[in-house]
Amino acid sequence: MPETAPVTSTVRPELPALPAQAERLIELGVHELAGLTATELRAFARNAGDSDDSVDGERTLLAVHPDRAPASALAPLLRREEKPGFVVTDMPDVDLFTPLEDLALPDAPLYLLTGIDRGDQMANWSPNEALPALVEQRRTPLVLTEGIHWVLQQPAALERNHCFMTIGSRLRKANGALDARTPAIWISNGTGRDGGERRNAPKVGWCWAGNRHTWLGFASATGRRRR
Repeated sequence: MPETAPVTSTVRPELPALPAQAERLIELGVHELAGLTATELRAFARNAGDSDDSVDGERTLLAVHPDRAPASALAPLLRREEKPGFVVTDMPDVDLFTPLEDLALPDAPLYLLTGIDRGDQMANWSPNEALPALVEQRRTPLVLTEGIHWVLQQPAALERNHCFMTIGSRLRKANGALDARTPAIWISNGTGRDGGERRNAPKVGWCWAGNRHTWLGFASATGRRRR
């Protein structure tokens, strides 16, 4: 295992305020995907309070529960260089990747994440190595939909050679074992089955749980809360 290092990235652009995040989701139609009205989404952001939407100077992220807005519906809303996001063709079961049992997502259609970080300093770790290290540092790995929400609100979170995994989501096989794939969000090179027209588009894909990649960190947060 690589030496233990702080998870904190060197790149930490500020998230928009919660009301602005709500407007972004409304603009994209995410509220309709989630079976919510624009009024309900705006009220949630407003009631969270401008004075309460940051922790230690870092703004929180507004997320829709994956049961309401799955990854397959959110991924095409991503944009980079005017190109829409997509899910790799060999991940048709993307929505079956659910939160690990130890992750307690709030039982609500909308919730907040605090202290989100890309985990650049864990690049070249494997998911199997990164998960216990995150737990030891009292951080929680992002699930896939949370990672997509982050990039929807803050496209700069996804950079060439600085992308991230969302290892809070895993697929449980029929025999109870974890599928060896772990979801990630990165930028397509337009090769292979992606197609040249998708070069530079945001891409939802997967990596093996035991493999290391120098260009993938491990997105995590300090916590989740309903309000």
